[in-house]
Amino acid sequence: MPESALPRWRDRRFLVLLALGFSAGVPLPLVAGQVLRQWFAESELSLSAIGMTALIGLSYANKFLWSPALDGLRPPVLGRLGQRRGWLVCIQVALVATIGAIALTDPNADPMPTVVLAVLVAFLSASQDIVIDAYRIEMLGEDNAAQAYGLAAYVWGYRLALLASGAGTLLLVGHIGWSGAYLYGAALLVVGLVAALAAPDAQHSVPDVSGWRARLRVSVVEPFRDFMGRPLWFAILLFISLYKLGEALAGVMTTPFYRSLGFTREDLALVATGFGMVATLAGALAGGWLVGRIGMRRALVWTGVGQMTSNLMYVALAQAGHSMPMLWAQVGVESFTDGLADAAFLTWLSALTSRAFTATQYALLSSLAALPLRTLAASAGGLAAALGWSNFFLLTTAAALPAMGIMVWLLRALPPPAPKAAPQS
Repeated sequence: MPESALPRWRDRRFLVLLALGFSAGVPLPLVAGQVLRQWFAESELSLSAIGMTALIGLSYANKFLWSPALDGLRPPVLGRLGQRRGWLVCIQVALVATIGAIALTDPNADPMPTVVLAVLVAFLSASQDIVIDAYRIEMLGEDNAAQAYGLAAYVWGYRLALLASGAGTLLLVGHIGWSGAYLYGAALLVVGLVAALAAPDAQHSVPDVSGWRARLRVSVVEPFRDFMGRPLWFAILLFISLYKLGEALAGVMTTPFYRSLGFTREDLALVATGFGMVATLAGALAGGWLVGRIGMRRALVWTGVGQMTSNLMYVALAQAGHSMPMLWAQVGVESFTDGLADAAFLTWLSALTSRAFTATQYALLSSLAALPLRTLAASAGGLAAALGWSNFFLLTTAAALPAMGIMVWLLRALPPPAPKAAPQS
């Protein structure tokens, strides 16, 4: 009989991860999302210049390139906090300072300083993600149920930050101006900074090597050699890169799809944004409970099937047309199953990492998971125009089948890990 969920939520580690998830979500709207683009639009920059802001977020897709440094190098200061917390505090202080510096710029006069600082914030934010992911995995140990609950707490914090930093910042602009709004955004990061200082330590030892060749081998070569030495490693990477393909294809086209059915901006703000976020958070929480209840492997199968078939709700909405009840149903089912699947999938990714190279390997795996959104999903517009909405969303459902087939084969071919005792809180 699995341990009750309630005692787990009393564990202060989950409160720490809630706060760190909040800290991870704050920078994204400010430098690679709607807040910066709204500021640029009001500064009367050209559409091409605003479109180029998408490149600011490249750090998030390529964070595995410098993750070995955060695994193998000691933090420049605050080493007494440990490898993970030391780097985390250094990065968060730099984030507060850099977002505060953006508040002093004026894109109406010269957008270049704003863009340069936004690129730096994106780099620091992606680095913060690397450290938080590694810290979460190492702090919660080998207990898959604890990993799932910890991930749910992180997702809750992240989503709440998107509201506070995205909608909250835009609402404040009319009262305190853009400079004041960005200072507010910088102040939000204090939540994560306090959590990092108060958090329990995670065990991670940095190899004591001298010379750049030895350090390069330990930090870069060994993490990849370790992963490639595992059975069926290529099939694992292929599954990870295909797992989000159907969701990515559908997600890119949701806004024009809703618009084509006649739903207003207010409809989407209430249902797709507000209710959708609540459903996603509920799904993440339920996913954490499900992993603890039936185990990570079985949860991965059932949640994957749920995520795949939820795309059929788009087909139902396309057939129903402008129907508010069907919109509520489609958003609720799709958002809940996405949160459910993410809890099981990301718990599985965490279990794949070697504790000696947590930051490097998890950054590589999570970057692969985002690959469809950054590449193949670019073809979604052409496919939707050629096929029509119903056939397009049937295609997105079918696009998940290859990953599902590989996953079932992997779970049959790879033996389950030996059960390990849960660590003491």
